[in-house]
Amino acid sequence: MDYRKTNAPTNTVTRDVMSLCEDTGNIYESVAIIAKRANQISAELKQELTNKLQEFSSSSDSSVDEVFENREQIEISRYYERLPKPTLIATKEFEEGRIFFRDGSNDQEEAEDQF
Repeated sequence: MDYRKTNAPTNTVTRDVMSLCEDTGNIYESVAIIAKRANQISAELKQELTNKLQEFSSSSDSSVDEVFENREQIEISRYYERLPKPTLIATKEFEEGRIFFRDGSNDQEEAEDQF
């Protein structure tokens, strides 16, 4: 997913807690769903950033004391720092209904009924 085009806020927003639990009926389930999605987004962003920064890694054996400043590398890092936080992106996706989740308790009850 292209997180550059997200319309999630870049800072903290006060939210109505009851609106977050409309789909699940339980605020704790909603928070767990948002947290899992935020972890997925964070992992994707980290992988993307790591791939871009690997292009700048030097293959020479330099001492740890030497620090090379690369203007492009700094700009890429700053860009990713300015993106909305993964929790804000995940919350926006949840509010817009773009997160698919399955209620595992219904599956458990159906399995118990079969026996």
